[in-house]
Amino acid sequence: MSVARLKVPERSSERQEPTPSNPGEQDPVDAVMARARAAQRTFAHADQETADAAVRALAWSLYNPKHARELAELAVEDTGLGNVADKIVKKQRKTFGTLRDLLRAPSVGVIGRDEARGLVKYAKPMGVIGAVTPSTNPGATPVNKAMMALKGRNAIVIAPSPLGYRTTARIVDLMRQELAAIGLAEDLVQILPAPVTKEATEALMKSCDLIVVTGSQDNVRRAYSSGTPAIGVGAGNVPVIIDETADLDAAAARIRDSKIFDNSTSCSSENAVVIVDAVYDAAIAALERAGAYRCTPGERQRVIERLWVKGKLNRDLIARNPDVLAQAFDLPAQAQGRSFFLVEETGIGKGYPLSGEKLALVLTVYRASDFADAKERVRAILEHQGKGHSCGLHTTDMDRARTLAEDLEVVRVLVNFAHTFGNGGGFNSGLGFTLSMGCGSWQKNSISENLSYRHMINITHLVTPIPEDKPTEQELFGPHWKRIGYEAESAGQTEAAR
Repeated sequence: MSVARLKVPERSSERQEPTPSNPGEQDPVDAVMARARAAQRTFAHADQETADAAVRALAWSLYNPKHARELAELAVEDTGLGNVADKIVKKQRKTFGTLRDLLRAPSVGVIGRDEARGLVKYAKPMGVIGAVTPSTNPGATPVNKAMMALKGRNAIVIAPSPLGYRTTARIVDLMRQELAAIGLAEDLVQILPAPVTKEATEALMKSCDLIVVTGSQDNVRRAYSSGTPAIGVGAGNVPVIIDETADLDAAAARIRDSKIFDNSTSCSSENAVVIVDAVYDAAIAALERAGAYRCTPGERQRVIERLWVKGKLNRDLIARNPDVLAQAFDLPAQAQGRSFFLVEETGIGKGYPLSGEKLALVLTVYRASDFADAKERVRAILEHQGKGHSCGLHTTDMDRARTLAEDLEVVRVLVNFAHTFGNGGGFNSGLGFTLSMGCGSWQKNSISENLSYRHMINITHLVTPIPEDKPTEQELFGPHWKRIGYEAESAGQTEAAR
């Protein structure tokens, strides 16, 4: 398939709005799926150059500075979550990094050879990917998943959060424009028509070839019970440790940069910091120098009472600017101008809401007697919420980092990172860029790594004969025979009988 010269379309001011349906019309999900399958049948035979051209086109639809700003403003206007400046950074950074990763990888034809084992691997598309996307990233996540899907020569249909529908509809329109500009079928990328209902989302789940869910755990469970292969992600609740060997000001700056990014909308944002006793006061001072406000015990109680309403996070306070929180918590004048808020806690579990994910500029602080105690605090926090996701450590002792990786049930352990910027891929992190992070069986997820295009392709294995690789019974059973006192003579007779 030839690829036309890339052209940048003019910015469109039109917004997608719900369209009325008439009796006797085709079911809207069936109609979307029919168009997706028709487009994908042709795209399934694209060469690597064309697949990569499609990925570039999708990336540009969001990376284009005009579009990044427009969509950031629209997302904040519609959802009230996060802030425009950081959403622009997120859209461009994640898209650029994902494009880098995808352009470096083969996804068409032969993608791997193992001559010694006589194996050749061929990539094949899955078909139509169904993608459920969240209100926290209504612009970035759809593009991220679409890039991965089309890298594998699939089509994609997006079921967005109703709260972020306008933003997602707009970026889908822009992606379609970019595909058309290079001569590819617009219907490779589609969105469910508004209003998006649970019934429509479930119908998509049942009719597509793979469903990828980022967002509510209710949607993850529905995907896994749909009968369609599914990839879901788990809840975050990232705890990080500051030990006595850490560069305290550097650690505080990293924690601040990560915590305040897009007002803590990321599942990779720090929710708790566990500080060893030897540097507790010094670390708190470093966090204050970095822009934190330390709440008093009385203020702590107001934070709890107002950030949670009837046991649930207060929708009016999550992912809001710090001045909004300072006013809501009735904090004093010295809290004004601070960028995030420290609230000290000792308990962990259901009776201690501060030990869970907050999606707000509130960082829970624990004091640990030493590193061993800090590790157990982190384990308890993750057992309460976020097990499998990730944790972090600020240290100069790599043996301690290895201890966390060996002992804790998490997919990712980050050392000396601004967690948000390393966990979902970074230019100084070996993890692949993504906006969807698997948490393994610990959160009933089917993957224990960052989502990538590799999860959206099938692989055919060409198998040819190799020299026989058949060990003796002695080589395989010898250690067991020695343990149970089995006679070697009998073993020889057994092998001869084979």
